[in-house]
Amino acid sequence: MLGWQQWSSLGPFCSFTLTLGRSSLATATSSTLKFVNSAWGWTCTFLGGFVLLVVFLATRRVAVTARHLSRLVVGAAVWRGAGRAFLLIEDLTGSCFEPLPQGLLLHELPDRRSCLAAGHQWRGYTVSSHTFLLTFCCLLMAEEAAVFAKYLAHGLPAGAPLRLVFLLNVLLLGLWNFLLLCTVIYFHQYTHKVVGAAVGTFAWYLTYGSWYHQPWSPGIPGHGLFPRSRSVRKHN
Repeated sequence: MLGWQQWSSLGPFCSFTLTLGRSSLATATSSTLKFVNSAWGWTCTFLGGFVLLVVFLATRRVAVTARHLSRLVVGAAVWRGAGRAFLLIEDLTGSCFEPLPQGLLLHELPDRRSCLAAGHQWRGYTVSSHTFLLTFCCLLMAEEAAVFAKYLAHGLPAGAPLRLVFLLNVLLLGLWNFLLLCTVIYFHQYTHKVVGAAVGTFAWYLTYGSWYHQPWSPGIPGHGLFPRSRSVRKHN
């Protein structure tokens, strides 16, 4: 058993360790949030390469390839539009507060811009954009990557570059799921996360579950890549 003096001598070390741990946690949290903010850029880079290779190798047609890649353009528009909508909700539901040692002092400043310009804080209902983005990216990547099994079944060319890009997409999808779990556990309020995930799922349903099935849309993943004649010829 350690004596009182021995325990007391550990005080500065424990205090230093706790401070270092908090500093490391804050740094890791900041880095994680910055990385999540760039999730759409990473998704477009990896998934765009996969769609490009799959469609072009299957059809050798630039127009068809461009049409399938346009789904990523739609996804980018959805992400930008949702982000602006979330900011609008926060503006409409928020109020201006000045942090004081005794608490928060409410100010009557009318909008976020004037509030922040005065050095205060604007607090409103914040939909979790991180939960929305990660949910939307996971569903989108799962839809696009599912085509690869059918692609291989039709005996289309699948060299090392395509297989490597597919593997990178699978790893990125796993990373997004892990960060989504971390976001759900450690960041934002519960209702903010639920709303963000619900909006992300609804955006996926409107695009991949509904609009992309229409003839005047970019089309669902795999549309026009596997002609029936080729399938019938293979069975014969």
